[in-house]
Amino acid sequence: MAAAPGSESAPRPLPPIAGSESGDSAPTFHNVRVAVRGELFKLAGFALGGGLTGWLFGHALAGYAVALSLYLLWQLRYLRALRQWLEAPKQVELPEPEGIWGEIFEKLLDLQKRNRKRKKKLAAIVSEFQASTAALPDGAVVIGNNGEIQWFNKAAQALLGLRGQLDVGIRIPNLIRHPDFTDYFGDGEYLGEVEVPSPVNLNVRVALKIIPYGKEQRLMIVRDVSELRRLETARRDFVANASHELRTPLTVLRGYLDMIEPESRNDGPLAEWRMPIAEMRTQSARMESLINDMLKLARLESDADTKQDVLDVPVVLKRVLEDARNMSRGAHRLEVEVDTELFLYGRDAEVHSIFANLAFNAVRYTPEGGRVALRWYGDEEGAHFVVNDSGIGIAAEDIPRLTERFYRVDVGRSRANGGTGLGLSIVKHALHRHEGRLEISSELGVGSTFTCHFPPHRVHRAEIPPEQRALAG
Repeated sequence: MAAAPGSESAPRPLPPIAGSESGDSAPTFHNVRVAVRGELFKLAGFALGGGLTGWLFGHALAGYAVALSLYLLWQLRYLRALRQWLEAPKQVELPEPEGIWGEIFEKLLDLQKRNRKRKKKLAAIVSEFQASTAALPDGAVVIGNNGEIQWFNKAAQALLGLRGQLDVGIRIPNLIRHPDFTDYFGDGEYLGEVEVPSPVNLNVRVALKIIPYGKEQRLMIVRDVSELRRLETARRDFVANASHELRTPLTVLRGYLDMIEPESRNDGPLAEWRMPIAEMRTQSARMESLINDMLKLARLESDADTKQDVLDVPVVLKRVLEDARNMSRGAHRLEVEVDTELFLYGRDAEVHSIFANLAFNAVRYTPEGGRVALRWYGDEEGAHFVVNDSGIGIAAEDIPRLTERFYRVDVGRSRANGGTGLGLSIVKHALHRHEGRLEISSELGVGSTFTCHFPPHRVHRAEIPPEQRALAG
């Protein structure tokens, strides 16, 4: 049956566009063309009807104008409905016209339904995240782009003394006023973490770590490290006290060995004890060195000494070089290159310990006839101390563990050379106290290079004639 004039037969539905959701009622290009064509027919009908009516009364143009005005008012009615719906989509319902407006309203309602589904899904995800985060033993605080608190879990509330919704919207630096956290937060890079006393209990120490995510948002993790710090303090105290207590019997033992050793050198009744006594003296000296290193490491970890000065590093290196020569006894070729005007802001005993441990290790693990080179120089990145040797070298898999306490690559060789296994651990802690870092490179059978890097703000230039700072031969 033929379609009525001015009407369109219903188009066959096209398959969904690839990538659209199942059941998506979005109009295809064909549907849009049909709707636009229908709207043009309506406009033409209005114009034709108005013109004919005006022609009958002798005013065709007026008829056209009235008809087009009515059509425009009709369109404005739908625009007004659309505007009201956009302002209050939950209170206003869209009309259900035919044609292009029907397609537009249908698409908008479909988008609204999909957005509601997405919002429900996102709300479920956020709710699940908050529930899982609330169950964590560590505190979690979501911080906005201006540093304001947006959300926190119960653990954070307990550790930081947050007051429910009262503290939401308050900037986190206003609640945690410790200078270390203020600097950490203000820096903006959030490297590592910072430890501060809890704002509600000074006996509780918390570790704070900020992790940026999303758009200008940050997640702050709060951990209670009080028990860990108490255990570390107990361990340091035990090591220090045990080392002190061991010194007394060791001093007595060495005193008796010093007294009877001369008798063992003669052909007397103690002659047969010559080798055991010599071995006991060697082992007692090794034990004394171990105790001294343990005490030194305990002092470094306790961070009790805060006094710092501008150190005359060339003079420190002169002492280290003399000790290294005494240890080598001419068996090695010692080379030195020192910037005599380059000083360092730090602690004399600790800097001497850094240089001495690295230099003595190089001598200790370099065969006779080998080379040991010391270099002290500065550049735009700070000051650097380099020890390079032609020794036995270190395997690549051992390098990451060298600064661990009592770690030895070759236990037998280390003990034979008098090593305690604490030297590089002392170097690491002393460097950390000076904001420095240790870089190690080595190759088996070729040698090793140990480089200490100190930051630029610890470097001090002294205008002193180089000849006054020259190292001895």
